[in-house]
Amino acid sequence: MIRCIIVEDEALAQEVIRRHLQRIPELELAGVYRTAPEAEAALRQQDIDLMFLDIRLPGMSGLHFLSLLQSPPLVILTTAYSEYALESYEFNVIDYLLKPISFERLQRAVQKIDPSRLVSREPAPSGDHMFVKSGGKFFKVNYTDIIYIQGMRDYLKIRTADYTLVTLQTMGEMEKQLPRDRFIRVHRSYIVAIARIRSIYGNNITLDNGEIPIGLIYREAVLGLLGKKP
Repeated sequence: MIRCIIVEDEALAQEVIRRHLQRIPELELAGVYRTAPEAEAALRQQDIDLMFLDIRLPGMSGLHFLSLLQSPPLVILTTAYSEYALESYEFNVIDYLLKPISFERLQRAVQKIDPSRLVSREPAPSGDHMFVKSGGKFFKVNYTDIIYIQGMRDYLKIRTADYTLVTLQTMGEMEKQLPRDRFIRVHRSYIVAIARIRSIYGNNITLDNGEIPIGLIYREAVLGLLGKKP
């Protein structure tokens, strides 16, 4: 199964691509997003193999967005403008679809996908704890004890109700260690335990022991994963 997202600000174009994807059983639609920041948040929170990306998006072009991604998924560009075709292939995209997009044309684009280029999914962390190195020792940290994790350049601060650990890791490394059904990244500098969230108000999350800010690009993903609407 190929997990994909649609990044498109026009409702009609969203619906056309969505209907086409429903006819291809190998594709699983994981989300539809209007802007680049919304799509970036989604890419941080889940493994996506393929992105249908419109070139003209509000606030940031699709090509600019693509240039900012360190590890982008496979990309099929969608646009009403043919003049970007040459530039787009510098990004090693799968295909370049001109609107209005027919099912047959989209299907041919999907057939160009090389399976060897799909995202290699790592198994989700299992168990109820992890070991964290701090001050030359390895500490056993139960997932249920964690309230939040704060990034401080190359270091992380793991905050629990009873103690705080400082460890030499990056946020990206820590995200891979944590069960995705228990933790969520809400800001470039914060990962919080979902079970510790007490309320969401404005751009803040209230936890057991205080408030954590929600970063702009994470807001929609946070509310969506928590079953809420903006």
